Amino acid sequence: MSRLFLRELKLSHFRSHKAARFVLDGRPVAIHGPNGAGKTNILEAVSLLSPGRGMRRVAAAEMTRRPEALGWKVSAVVDSGGRVNEVETWSEQGAARSVQVDGKAATQVQLGRIARVLWLLPSMDRLWIEGAEGRRRFLDRMTLSFEPAHAEATITYEKAMRERNRLLKEQIGDPHWYRALEAQMAVAGSEIIANRKRTVAALTTAQRAAGTAFPVADLTLLFAEGAAHGPESEDDLLDALREGRPLDLRAGRTLAGPHRADLGAVYAAKGIPAKDCSTGEQKALLVSLILANGRALAEEVGAPPILLLDEIAAHLDASRRAALYDEICALGAQAFMTGTGPELFEELGSRAAAIEVTERGGVSEARLLEG
Repeated sequence: MSRLFLRELKLSHFRSHKAARFVLDGRPVAIHGPNGAGKTNILEAVSLLSPGRGMRRVAAAEMTRRPEALGWKVSAVVDSGGRVNEVETWSEQGAARSVQVDGKAATQVQLGRIARVLWLLPSMDRLWIEGAEGRRRFLDRMTLSFEPAHAEATITYEKAMRERNRLLKEQIGDPHWYRALEAQMAVAGSEIIANRKRTVAALTTAQRAAGTAFPVADLTLLFAEGAAHGPESEDDLLDALREGRPLDLRAGRTLAGPHRADLGAVYAAKGIPAKDCSTGEQKALLVSLILANGRALAEEVGAPPILLLDEIAAHLDASRRAALYDEICALGAQAFMTGTGPELFEELGSRAAAIEVTERGGVSEARLLEG
């Protein structure tokens, strides 16, 4: 099996880091330091090597180091099965971020074909008990790892839907104004649904086929209002949009389509919906899905994704934490993990590289430790 990993990572004026450079060897990376030192900022920088706004989902202007506000830059040397690419992404004076691959301008969608990156953040611990929007984003991030073109379908769908919603809010009743937009939504929407269903199937297979210390989740792709079935094909989606216009006009927005989908999960061994599980069980189910995603990708494309696991030790006891590290190493994934102290990563030993992060006068200082 081939490997996907960062050989080198450089940060310039990114968040609290004025400058940082790490030369890596493909092992997992354990990042430790006190709260507020800038550990998570390193993970966020890595997340920008994939499409989208990064794991914090903020505007490019918010990532620049203050008070200078000169702009920021993240550079990396990415090794994907022996194919090496130099990737750079940056923002100047608050502008939208730019991307270069091997010195040439590139789109964010192209990033998805080079580096497949997944993350798990403390804010996601409430994923199963909050609204559907977060679960859709979680599912779409996993879907993007299997199918980079999923980003293009999502962008096309959302752009057309914004225009349709504008017409609805303005109470435009003439069908002529809707036809082209609804045709675009139907084509892109059917692709989005097909990609998501394929991802759910791949995750289900990967969970069932593996011996793991983490619980298996029975997953279901839900449609509007939590229904297990809904319009999926291009023709069915087009019909649903046309027939739904009167109700949509009253609501002032589009009420049916993949933007209303949800990810249902049940703790398989107990038959309990994820939302009713304990905090620790909910965390374990999330970890299980991230690992399943890695195993499925390793099987399908020959390499697991890069994993970003922020404060991963939270809600995991020592035995389950050790099991997680064992599974990451067995998978061959380069996982960037943060924690407040090195003792949280003792079970990894020499299997991981270590970065210590400190903070002085508002400036983060990060150094790669020997060993």
